[in-house]
Amino acid sequence: MKKTLLLALIALVFANCSSDDDALNNPYLPDYAFNTGNLINTNLPQYNSLKFPGNYITLNNPYGINGVVLYYIGGTNYTAFELSDPNHALTNCSHLTVNGIIASCSCDDGNTYNIINGNPESGTIGGYALKPYYVEVNGSIIRVYNN
Repeated sequence: MKKTLLLALIALVFANCSSDDDALNNPYLPDYAFNTGNLINTNLPQYNSLKFPGNYITLNNPYGINGVVLYYIGGTNYTAFELSDPNHALTNCSHLTVNGIIASCSCDDGNTYNIINGNPESGTIGGYALKPYYVEVNGSIIRVYNN
C-alpha cells in the first residue's frame, strides 16, 4: 500500500512538471553562439557607465540576433538580454529599443519588457520573456556570451 501510494505521488509530481526547455526554445528566436571575450572593460570610457548601478549599454551585431542590452544592477550583478521581441517573428519592427529599464518593439502591438528581469510589461502580447544571455565578471572585464 505504501509503495503504491509513493509511486502514485511520484507519478503525479512528474506529470505536473513542465520543462524549462519549452521556455528556452522560442520558435521566433534562433540560438546564435557569441562571446564578447575581453571587449567590455569598465576602465574604458565607452563602458565606464557600467561601474554605476542603473546604467546599461547596448551591443550591436555580431552579438546576439539584433544586439544585446547589458544592465548593471549593482555589486557584481548584471543582466544581459537579446534585443529582439521574443513574441514576434524577426522583422524590422521586432528590434527592441531601450529607454530607461524598458525595451520596446515598434510593431503595432507595442510590446514592452523590463531589462532588469526580462519579464514582459503589462499589456504585452505573447507568452515569452526576453531571451537571457550569460554574464561573467572578472574584475573590470565583463563577458557576455551564449554557448
